Amino acid sequence: MSEKKEPIRILQCVSNMDRAGIETMLMNFYRNIDRNKIQFDFLCNKSKPGDYDDEIKSLGGRIYITPGLNPFKWFKYQRYMKNLFQEHPEYKIIHCQNEAMGFPALYAAKKNGIPVRIAHSHNTVTRFDFKWPIKIAYKYLLRLVATDYVACSHAAGKYLFGKDVKVINNAIDSQKFIFNEKVRKRIRKKYNIENKFVIGHVGRFEPQKNHEFLIKLFYEYQKQDKDAVLLLIGNGSLEEHIKELVHRLNIQDKVIFTGSIPNVNEMYQAMDMFILPSFHEGLPVVGVEAQFADLPCVFSDKITEEVKFINDVYFLKLNGSISNKWCNLIHKIKCCDKSRTIVKNSKFDINLAKEDLANYYFKNIEEIEKTQISI
Repeated sequence: MSEKKEPIRILQCVSNMDRAGIETMLMNFYRNIDRNKIQFDFLCNKSKPGDYDDEIKSLGGRIYITPGLNPFKWFKYQRYMKNLFQEHPEYKIIHCQNEAMGFPALYAAKKNGIPVRIAHSHNTVTRFDFKWPIKIAYKYLLRLVATDYVACSHAAGKYLFGKDVKVINNAIDSQKFIFNEKVRKRIRKKYNIENKFVIGHVGRFEPQKNHEFLIKLFYEYQKQDKDAVLLLIGNGSLEEHIKELVHRLNIQDKVIFTGSIPNVNEMYQAMDMFILPSFHEGLPVVGVEAQFADLPCVFSDKITEEVKFINDVYFLKLNGSISNKWCNLIHKIKCCDKSRTIVKNSKFDINLAKEDLANYYFKNIEEIEKTQISI
């Protein structure tokens, strides 16, 4: 009897495994991929425990905590990576999900002979903050250390790599998001919004998501619709700031903050429409989720139209009059009051996408083995 073959172990490089877009995408793949053939391990650059850590360990994954990406810790980081690769020669593929900030890990991987080094783009803009100069430098240095380039959308690939690259779709388990009337009634009763028009948003309270615009938009809209409520799901560094803004506008009785919760799929059922006014996105996972829940969606025009796969999806400019454009569209959506149905789309369904990702990894492993044989 032949020995059982060990699964290929893929080292996924992330910030940490909190409940956010990239991390949720990774967990969608990890839960559904054949773990007898492929295992994910996670290289985290933040010491803060992640929301998904316990689940990762229960699925057989390992979590490594690096010294962090502070430039002053560069040599300490490189020593850590050298020791990691020496102790774990099973790693042949490193997949960096943190865009330009994946450079230190990819550099270490190249220096230590890891043959497949994947850089993954998830965005279309490098956010301007104190790390901006480093990110810009790393963006151009990536091409010196990565062997493979992939992205969540064509737009994201062209932004980070300057060319069209392989797209790995931000797929989800669509069955969890299909509209369910019983769940809708239960959630709406829990939050006392049974007879309300519920505008929903899912996203971290960070500058990219543009919560200030969303709050000001809702403030204008609720003047004409006494039944409107705003449901905000997520947490982040700007959460308290946004709560203060809600209080200043005196709409705290109409805005619900849920924090970071595990049953986001159920929350979509309680909504009547979904809004995402982000300044930039690669291809938002939440936009895919909302569409599978058959929610009318209003996105900013900064979001790629590659995300759209149902009819009731609209893209509006962030500049101009809030009341004339955004509010009018919200009112139009409410008046339509459409029935929600089962949505099917294979492109963003995990059952197809997981095979695409697995085959991508297998192809790389085959190339490695061919090279070793020829040598």
